[in-house]
Amino acid sequence: MDDNDTLSSIDDAVAAAAFRRLVRHLQHRHDAQNIELMGLAGFCRNCLADWIRDAGYPGDKAEARAVIHGMPFDEWKARHQTEATPEQIARMEESLKKNPAGH
Repeated sequence: MDDNDTLSSIDDAVAAAAFRRLVRHLQHRHDAQNIELMGLAGFCRNCLADWIRDAGYPGDKAEARAVIHGMPFDEWKARHQTEATPEQIARMEESLKKNPAGH
C-alpha cells in the first residue's frame, strides 16, 4: 500500500464509520447475493470477514462472518443465499482474475 495514497490520509474514525455503514448496508440488502458481488466487484461479505481478521479482529472465521452478516453465516445462508447459476460462477471466476495480489 502506498503511504502517499490519499486513502491512507483518511482519519481512522472516518474510515471505520464508512466501513460500518457499508456493512450495515449489506446486512440490509440481502438481495445482493455474495456470488453477484464477487462477479461484479471481486469481493463479498465473506471477504470482508476475512479482511477484518487480517486487520486484527480477534475472533475466528465464524465469528467474523457473523459480525459482517449480522447473524451466524449458516443462518444467513439458509435465509438469504440462493443457488449460484453456472453464469454467475463463470462471472465470479473472471472477476477474481482482476483482483490484485493478496486480495
